[in-house]
Amino acid sequence: MSEKNVRLGIIGLGAQGGMYAGVIAEGKVAGMSLGAIADTDPAKQDVAAEKFPGVPFYDDYVAMLDSGDVDAVVTTVPHFLHPEMTITAIGKGIHTLTEKPAGVYTKQVQEMNDFAAAHPETTFAIMFNQRTNPVYTDLKALIDSGELGALRHTSWIITSWWRPQGYYDQSEWRATWGGEGGGVLVNQAPHQLDLWQWLAGSPKKVFAKLAFGFQRDIATEDEVNAVVDFGEGVTGHFMTSTNDIIGTDRLEMLFDQGKVIVDKSNKVTIYRLSKPERELSDSMTMQDVAKLFRGEMDASEVYTVEEKEYESVWGKQHIDVLTNFAAHVNDGTPLIADGAEGINGVRLASGMQLSAWTGREIDLVDYPAEEYLAELNKRIEEEGKFPTRS
Repeated sequence: MSEKNVRLGIIGLGAQGGMYAGVIAEGKVAGMSLGAIADTDPAKQDVAAEKFPGVPFYDDYVAMLDSGDVDAVVTTVPHFLHPEMTITAIGKGIHTLTEKPAGVYTKQVQEMNDFAAAHPETTFAIMFNQRTNPVYTDLKALIDSGELGALRHTSWIITSWWRPQGYYDQSEWRATWGGEGGGVLVNQAPHQLDLWQWLAGSPKKVFAKLAFGFQRDIATEDEVNAVVDFGEGVTGHFMTSTNDIIGTDRLEMLFDQGKVIVDKSNKVTIYRLSKPERELSDSMTMQDVAKLFRGEMDASEVYTVEEKEYESVWGKQHIDVLTNFAAHVNDGTPLIADGAEGINGVRLASGMQLSAWTGREIDLVDYPAEEYLAELNKRIEEEGKFPTRS
């Protein structure tokens, strides 16, 4: 067990930053202590003094980086700020755990990735805490084993993100193009966009229909339907929204030799075919098929079914990522999620937005980053509340 200690600085003492500060202060993160807190809101200094007495507080995060009080930072700030703060921290030799999403547009995220790559001695990670969820780590291992064969199709309906109008009315920046850079795709769904690509691979193209301010008084998307192309005939569908009070969380993945269904991120059903589907198609007579459909044939001759139920790990996931981050800094333990991987979700989310804006399929391999930024800036200018981006 390492006795090394990473002094973490919290940039932004909001709900997320406060939660991280709390679990670290309570000693729940091995190899890590609370080094300092930075927030531009003067009221947060009193909050910090009350909850975390003796922990240095800064109203300027750069001053915290220069203070000698921290070895690493986490960026719990608005999405647009993640890349510039990460670049600044890494430039000063401070290890950085950036929050998701990695940014709003790929140009800024690529600049961050390139800068981090030029400083390999400094750790760069991203808070993809869902990658520690046993539901998905087990599924990842199953897929990587090759047991189910090649992927054919995958669909994720994730509409269990219901947000009432009051949620958006809490802050002027919420669900704005200039303040947040989007709606459900950049706020609620980044974890699923990351997991989807982590499990299935990165799509090559996307065509999407988005509804902007469909059921909420907001400028950005509150409902998304997207079709993706993984290449070689493999396709996928992604649907998300914040206006379904009932909500659905269902992932389906169809393979040559089976199928996986994940419901509510806690129940997994695995179907394993007795032979690859094409072999079954070629070898079964129409009489066999009729018997199967009528229930006269034992279905286990064609496939077996395994069901697994997982207990909730809510709250533990963030601690796991923080612990892993500390272990990487202290002892070189491999990261759960390298910060460079954050660009995949940003590219897919912004590709969906660009597809909806232009009405065409977007190439995610030769991605039109400058076109997306120009379209985003048009919408920021129309809002008239925030500066355009470069």
